Amino acid sequence: MADDILGVDAGTLSRRIAARELSCRELMGASLARIAQLNPRHNAIVSLRSEEELLAEADARDAALARGERAGWMHGFPIAIKDLSDAQGLPTTLGSPAVGRRMPGGDALFVQRIRSAGAIVIGKTNTPEFGLGSHTYNEVFGITRNAWDARKSAGGSSGGAAVAIALGMLPVADGSDMGGSLRNPAAFNNIVGFRPSRGRVPAVPAEDVFFQQLGTEGPMGRTTEDVARLLCTMAGWDARAPLSLADPLPDAEAQDPIACAPGKRIGWLGSVWPDLPLEPGIRELCEQALRKLESAGCVVEPCTLDIPRETNWTAWLRLRQMLVGGKLGALYAQPQLRERMKPEARWEVEQSFGLTAAQLYQASVQRSAVYQAFRRLFERFDVLAAPSAQVFPFDAGLHWPQSVAGVAMDTYHRWMEIVTPFTLASLPVASVPVGFSAAGLPMGLQLAGPARADLPVLALARAFEAIAPWTTRRPPALSAAS
Repeated sequence: MADDILGVDAGTLSRRIAARELSCRELMGASLARIAQLNPRHNAIVSLRSEEELLAEADARDAALARGERAGWMHGFPIAIKDLSDAQGLPTTLGSPAVGRRMPGGDALFVQRIRSAGAIVIGKTNTPEFGLGSHTYNEVFGITRNAWDARKSAGGSSGGAAVAIALGMLPVADGSDMGGSLRNPAAFNNIVGFRPSRGRVPAVPAEDVFFQQLGTEGPMGRTTEDVARLLCTMAGWDARAPLSLADPLPDAEAQDPIACAPGKRIGWLGSVWPDLPLEPGIRELCEQALRKLESAGCVVEPCTLDIPRETNWTAWLRLRQMLVGGKLGALYAQPQLRERMKPEARWEVEQSFGLTAAQLYQASVQRSAVYQAFRRLFERFDVLAAPSAQVFPFDAGLHWPQSVAGVAMDTYHRWMEIVTPFTLASLPVASVPVGFSAAGLPMGLQLAGPARADLPVLALARAFEAIAPWTTRRPPALSAAS
C-alpha cells in the first residue's frame, strides 16, 4: 500500500488526490510511516512536527476537498523545507550551534507559494552548517546518509532534501545552490535537481538584494516533470527582489508543463578543463548518456570553455568569500559564537578580511568573462553538458575528499570545482541521473542552457529521462522496507 502511494510521481499523486482516489490523510500516514522507518538511519528530515498535528492538517485538507475547495496541485502534499530557509512555526538552525533554534517570524516567499499550492509543511531537511560544503553533516543534527548506501555521503548542501525524495519520504522538495547544492546531491541520490536562472526564484526575505547573486533556491524531484511543476510554483517576480525575473512560466496545474525536445545541439565539455581531475568511471557514464541522446536525434560535439581555469577559480573564491564573509561576519565577531562555527565557515570569513575593492571589481570582471565564454558557446550549441560532480559518493565520515584521482584538493570545496563556472554565469542547469558505478553508486550529468532558458533545459532533461529512465530504479533501502 505504501509503495502504491509513495512510489508514484508527484503529478500522478496530485491527480489522484484531486479525484479523491487517495486521501490526504492516507498520503500523510504513508509518508510519516516511511520517515519513521528510514529516517533514523538516513537522517534526511529534521525538526519533524508531531504526527497528531500533521494528520489533523491532512484531515482539514480532505474536508476542503469534500467541499469542492482545492488549494492547488500540491494539495495535501507533505513537504519539508531546507533548513537554510524560514518556515513559520519551525526553527531555522542553518545547521549551526552558533545560531541555535531561531524561530522565524514568517515564511520565506517560496515557502508561502508552496503552502498556497496546498502543501503541508511537516519539518525541515538537513543541510551542512550554513550550507557550506557539498556534504551534509553538522553538529546540530548529525550526518545525512546517502539513499543508495548509508555508508556514503548524501552530497549537499541539499542533501536532506535529495535523500528524502529518493526514499519516498517526500514527493518533491526545495533546495538551494551556490556551489552545486541542487546538482551534487541530485547526482549522489539518483534524482533530478535544477538550478534555475538567477532571479527565477526570488530570495525574500534577504538583507542584501543586489550583491548576493551566486546562490538561488530551486526544485528537486524524482522526475523532470515534477521538478518543472515545483519550479513554476516557486518562481515569479516580487518587488522585494528587484533582480527577480518576470518571464511567464506555465501554470503548475498544466497537464504537461514541459514537452520533450529532441534534435538539440549539445556541446560536451567533459571535465571543462583538461587538468580538472575526475574519479574514474564518471566520464564514461556521462558519455554513455550522451550517446543515448545522439541515438534520439541530438547532435553531440566536444567543446571547450575558452576561459582559464584559474580565472574562473579566482573569481569564484573572491566573490564567495565576500558574500559568505558579509553574511557570517556578525557571528564571527562574537568570540563565543565564533568558536561554535565550523572551521570552513571561519576560513571563509577570515579570507574576506583581506579582500580589496580592486580585487572584488576584478573578480566581477573575471566572472563576466566566464559568462561571455559561455555565451559564445551558445552561438553553436543549444545546451552544454558536463558531469555533475568530480567524485562518486564518498565515505560519510569524511568532511570532504582530500584528493580526486590522486590530485590533492587545496580547499574544502575544490572537489566541486566543476559546478562553479555554471554558477558564475548564472545559467539554468539540470542535473539528471546517468547510472551507477561498479560499486552501485549514482552519478549525474549537468545540462546547462543560455541565461533564462530554464524550460528548454528542462525539456531536454525530460527527453533524456524518456530514453534513460534511471529514476525508476529504487534504492536498496526501499526494497528492504517493502
